[in-house]
Amino acid sequence: MKFGIAFANSGAFSEPALMGHLATTAERCGFESFWTVEHVVVPVKHIPYPGSKDGQMPGGDTVAIPDPLLPLAYVAAITKTIKLATGILILPQRHPIYTAKEVATLDVLSGGRAILGIGSGWMKEEFEALGIDFHHRGAMTDEAIRAMRALWSEGTSSFEGKHFKFGPLHSYPKPVRKNVPIHVGGHSPAAARRAGRYGDGFFPTVVNPEKLKPLFDLVRTEAQKAGRDPADIEFTCMAPSMRPDNLKALADLGVARVVMTPPGTKPEVITRTLEKFQEEIIARI
Repeated sequence: MKFGIAFANSGAFSEPALMGHLATTAERCGFESFWTVEHVVVPVKHIPYPGSKDGQMPGGDTVAIPDPLLPLAYVAAITKTIKLATGILILPQRHPIYTAKEVATLDVLSGGRAILGIGSGWMKEEFEALGIDFHHRGAMTDEAIRAMRALWSEGTSSFEGKHFKFGPLHSYPKPVRKNVPIHVGGHSPAAARRAGRYGDGFFPTVVNPEKLKPLFDLVRTEAQKAGRDPADIEFTCMAPSMRPDNLKALADLGVARVVMTPPGTKPEVITRTLEKFQEEIIARI
């Protein structure tokens, strides 16, 4: 079982010193990955955040949410081993040519530590502000995944789809490992099917093991339909608690990585809590 830190760039962690302390402490304590989130803008009036009582996002609609990739480049410079992941980047809001270049650059800067967590988005008004058709986001996401992989492949790159078309062209640098793992976020059947068809991983926003099982089954079924080995898809999730019985239940489902939120916003609390987690959980797994 691997462990990661999520929401690592938002709110108080938009401040570089605190984010840096979180990243370096997490790495020292044996955490495997560091995950950032994204909303480029939050319209004043938007559809309610899923599961929210007041309709606002966690931390409120005015919480600071920096770009997800730039903070990871900062963290790459002050760490050596921790993987640098977006969890998630809203892929259909970005052109795949730019996204592929930025992510490949991060991968090179970090020595091959990038993970691209992607989602199709849920906030219709954010898409409208960007002039992007919300109802096309699923198809755009699928095409963008394929387009980025074409851009990361050796030699010249070409792609032709309904929403994106380019090439042949040169796109360098290439990722260190010739590919950046793409983990599909979301908890809908569509997200699970996308992970099965195209993903290197699946990161549903679900903590209940009973709800995870049918999603994981759908991923595996879709992978088989696409002629892929389901065992090649890595499962990540958050946990209702870090008790050993909860972690075992997730491991039995095939979860390879559990991600937790930062344990506080004061450096001393972060240090104390992550060191305790390392001693009581990570060292015993």
